[in-house]
Amino acid sequence: MEQVSVVIPAYNGERFLAAALDSIRQQTYRRYEIIVVDDGSTDNTARIAQQHDDVRYFYQANQGVAASRNLGLAAALGEYIVFLDQDDLLLPHKLADQTALLAQDPKLGIVNSGWQIHYGDRQDVESAAVEPWKHIPDLSSADLIIWKPVFLGAMMFRRSWLERIGGFDVNLEQTPDVDLVMRLADLDCPAAWVERVTVLYRQHEANASNNAVQQARELNQITASFFARPNLSTAIKQLEAPSRYQSLIWGAWRLYETGYVKEMSSYLQESQNYTQLYPTEMPLKWLESFQNFAAEYGDRFDADRLIASREWEHLIRECLL
Repeated sequence: MEQVSVVIPAYNGERFLAAALDSIRQQTYRRYEIIVVDDGSTDNTARIAQQHDDVRYFYQANQGVAASRNLGLAAALGEYIVFLDQDDLLLPHKLADQTALLAQDPKLGIVNSGWQIHYGDRQDVESAAVEPWKHIPDLSSADLIIWKPVFLGAMMFRRSWLERIGGFDVNLEQTPDVDLVMRLADLDCPAAWVERVTVLYRQHEANASNNAVQQARELNQITASFFARPNLSTAIKQLEAPSRYQSLIWGAWRLYETGYVKEMSSYLQESQNYTQLYPTEMPLKWLESFQNFAAEYGDRFDADRLIASREWEHLIRECLL
């Protein structure tokens, strides 16, 4: 029975950290350690993390979530690694389900799963379940690079694979997790699904992922940088167009959802460079993609509102020129 290291990067996390820690203690799989990396907090994060003896606590001056995860990985004693954000919650079967799959296949490097969108402080509010395996049944390297089904809390990693690629890129603020998984895929790291929701992904006003402009920009940048790397295999190079298209469309949706309609328009325009769709086909495909993204989060996409916007009208004229 291998040990699991659960790494929590924390920054001013006093509101949610205790609940995150409790969700680890409620696991049916009992061979784990908890590592909290305090990234220069100025609130009661340190007191909450240190009030129980089962937490290994580390402090660093504020350097960002990627550096925090790297510090936690370097300190980890477990063969299996889970990264849990301070405001999310593991479901009790999470560690048991994913360690079982890793134990069955020594070559496996990533185990992925689904997640439940969780709003605010209440745990009894019904919310959407995201089950990516329904649309991406295989987790080949190509699937990871094109579709990027990455929510870090839903994943478990074999430590040796993380060490092999050198951990997270500390220069990234919003997308170091996607970058990490794409680099693992480039090395043909084997991945598999646990077809079950294993974590609650809490949505609230202070989410780091609420910075949609930076998130979309970084996603576009890391995808472009990934394919600009030397020595990519021919098979990986052939994934550039669909991968970049998917990054741009997802970024456009995030921008639209957060009110950046003008910025959304520029991302959709750029996506035309990475598809063989006819110009007359693209607007419908964009709307379908937006609808699918929204449905994953239990939201209803109001296509009529977008179609009625000035930016959409301009975009359609540009497509048809």
